[in-house]
Amino acid sequence: MATVRLPDGKELEVGPGERLGDVARRIGPRLARDAVVARLNGRLVDLSLPVDGGGDLEFVTADSPEGLYVLRHSTAHAMAQAILELYPGSKLTIGPPVDEGFYYDIEVNGRISEEDLPRIEERMREIVKRDLPIRREEVSKEEARKLYRDNPYKLELIDEIPEDRVSIYRQGEFFDLCRGPHVPSTGRLGAFRLQSVAGAYWRGDESNPMLTRIYGTAWPTEKQLRAHLKRLEEAKARDHRRLGRELDLFTFSPDVGAGIPLFLPKGETLRHLMEGFVREVQTRYGYEHVWTGHLVNERLYARSGHLEHYQDAMFPPMKDGENTYRLKPMNCPSHMTLFNSRPHSYRDLPVRYAEFATLYRYEKSGELSGLTRVRSLTQDDAHIFCTEEQVQEEFARALAIIREVLDTYGFTDYRVRLSLRDPQGGKYIADEEKWERAEKALRAALDAAGIDYDPAPGEAAFYGPKADFMARDVLGREWQLSTIQVDFIQPGRLGCEYVGEDGERHTPVLLHRAVTGTTERFMAVLIEHYAGAFPTWLSPVQAVVIPVADRHLGYARRVCGRLREGGLRVEVDDSPNSMQKKIRENARQKVPYLLIVGDREEESGTVNVRRRGEGKRQAEMPLQEFLQRVREEVAARR
Repeated sequence: MATVRLPDGKELEVGPGERLGDVARRIGPRLARDAVVARLNGRLVDLSLPVDGGGDLEFVTADSPEGLYVLRHSTAHAMAQAILELYPGSKLTIGPPVDEGFYYDIEVNGRISEEDLPRIEERMREIVKRDLPIRREEVSKEEARKLYRDNPYKLELIDEIPEDRVSIYRQGEFFDLCRGPHVPSTGRLGAFRLQSVAGAYWRGDESNPMLTRIYGTAWPTEKQLRAHLKRLEEAKARDHRRLGRELDLFTFSPDVGAGIPLFLPKGETLRHLMEGFVREVQTRYGYEHVWTGHLVNERLYARSGHLEHYQDAMFPPMKDGENTYRLKPMNCPSHMTLFNSRPHSYRDLPVRYAEFATLYRYEKSGELSGLTRVRSLTQDDAHIFCTEEQVQEEFARALAIIREVLDTYGFTDYRVRLSLRDPQGGKYIADEEKWERAEKALRAALDAAGIDYDPAPGEAAFYGPKADFMARDVLGREWQLSTIQVDFIQPGRLGCEYVGEDGERHTPVLLHRAVTGTTERFMAVLIEHYAGAFPTWLSPVQAVVIPVADRHLGYARRVCGRLREGGLRVEVDDSPNSMQKKIRENARQKVPYLLIVGDREEESGTVNVRRRGEGKRQAEMPLQEFLQRVREEVAARR
């Protein structure tokens, strides 16, 4: 007999060979129905596992994050089985769960298009009805190679597994190389939908074969699936790429190049407003703005460590005699060079440099996506040179800026991800003592600010840990927006020094800080967050004057002139369209105010105001009163 301890402290005796699923049934039929896997002594395992040795036991249901992950993983297997049945001879590669769904990359024997997805879904439902038990087997690597003798992708994966034995999951005639765990049977799968088909290179390498990637989503219930699909429809309606075209904000052209956005006048106005707001706030908090250009000598990146750790994201070098230059992919080495251009004492610190700099990153063409992933980007970057004792105070100052900016934009629901080194090593500069000091300083700053955070090993920058602010938009989608990073390494590599109170030379700590990240990506987030209906202070055009007839054009232009003199961004619609069509067209442009002017308004010096979101309701008011109201709205950033 063995003993298991449940989360409520209760202990159960289990017999030899008794399986976790049997234990769940003993506890109650509802748990037996809802549990998909279990956590035994901290490890997620299949319910078919015998409870040998006992220990701490917790059952995981499909409505938990871990249970949902397992459900989606098992659904990916059901999809793979359906494809092998419908397209015999296809070769499986990998099929992981992802945020809100799953995918599988397959070398298909034939061709799969989006028109084929309903047929694959139907076969998946048949597999669910079969209620096939899902069983884990451990086999030697040699046995696994025999199973996959005709699949080079799986053979490659098997060769990379360090253990002598590997796990195979079977459901009926189907089997797949997998660590698991999985739901007990195919009948335990929930509601699912296959969504799209795309191409993907094996392991993301363009020199490898192109595979067919099929995306899907899976949820515990049909109701949750429908709610998710509804959110996707809303997200589609808010897609910044579509709205960017419709609202004349930005465009892309193959004549210029992939991943290089071109901003139309309204888009540039929006950029200017966004950057001006952050500039105003950080100036108020004691930051000084600098400018460091677009090209940097490669030697600087070799000294900072970027050339070793970041070279794949840099554009190819440019030679000029003995010198080699790079398009600038980040600002920190240039800002450290600025710091080194003059001597500093402890009395000068902290030094806070900020810059809206255009950076260039060599993103793979397949990873480019609208404004969210570009090759030419503008970052609201800042670097604070301070003593170790000043880290908490400077972190609090940066945090105040971030909170003010995000709150103004309506991002009030956010969490902090503490991005740390991967304990297994990897891309990081080796300096254990400085890494420990940096992580300790960042944790202390977060604790002092009273901020809860979720540790994320492996997400740190190569030179130090960071606090990433993950904000939710109106659709509940999470975006990584702001970041504060603590760096004990780069300043020493680039020779940054100050003279301390003791008269000795010391190396400052460097805080890297971005409020909205990159202008382009944040603009994409804002477009979707507001669905293109920007608040008045942020709208590229705040009002459009619409004359009732051509004879009112003169008054419309005088109204426009007075409002522009008052600081508003106003246009006159002098198109040959009818008044009603002008109203409809400008409403589609999501302009906050439409001002209709005719005989009566011209005689009385008024405007007839139609406000966005209030339907056909109109209110006549003196022009000066309208100007004052909007100016107050803009001043309050509403």
